[in-house]
Amino acid sequence: MPPVVLALRRLPSPRLTGLGAGLFASAVMLAIGFLDLLLLDGSPVVYGLLFLPVSALTALWVRTADLVTAPIGVPIAFAVGVLPIAGGTGGLGGQAMAVVTALAVHAGWLYGGTLVAGIIASVRKVRDMGRRQQRTRTATGTAGTNGAAGAAGAVAKSSKAAKAR
Repeated sequence: MPPVVLALRRLPSPRLTGLGAGLFASAVMLAIGFLDLLLLDGSPVVYGLLFLPVSALTALWVRTADLVTAPIGVPIAFAVGVLPIAGGTGGLGGQAMAVVTALAVHAGWLYGGTLVAGIIASVRKVRDMGRRQQRTRTATGTAGTNGAAGAAGAVAKSSKAAKAR
């Protein structure tokens, strides 16, 4: 196997609920926002680049039953994390306008991360549906063979009984 695949398999594989995945993404993005403000004076490119792996990890770590929440939670996390780097002045109104402006200006990163989470969640869902269908085929294939043999035997017995009458 390629070393990249081996390295990815060594990563932890937690299964977060939908709420847990949203909280994870929001907390990490808020921390990234504060670190970006502290170290790089609020660089939106660094923030956007770091949003992409957070989106991927969120989609990878959410439970299979909650896969639909990954593409919903990551844009919220982006908005939470952009609060420190948005920059607004003039109270709550100025801060709100700065956040809305930052979301509009950096919509490409927002859409990109949401797309990453959506693709990963969709692939995981399709693979899960395939595994479930394979298990159903295996279970019904074994039962179907026995059921067909039993049905054929019942037809043969009923035709013998009909001939005997």
